[in-house]
Amino acid sequence: MDGLTPEQRFFLSYATIWKSKQRDEDLKLRLTTDPHSPAQYRVDGPLSNLTEFQKAFNIPDGSAMVRPADKRVNIW
Repeated sequence: MDGLTPEQRFFLSYATIWKSKQRDEDLKLRLTTDPHSPAQYRVDGPLSNLTEFQKAFNIPDGSAMVRPADKRVNIW
């Protein structure tokens, strides 16, 4: 974590909480039996909506890691 900004550390810590590895068969089973979102979507989905995430890592517009500004979900 050396060399990272506090903002980058925050987002990496958040992603680490949901880190997982699943076989395709297991993921398919969980999609039909578990009401919770798969770990990947608990990270990629919310963070792709945050301008703060984009700024923290200097992610360019058009990257798969961020949604276009007009498509982002803004709850608060």
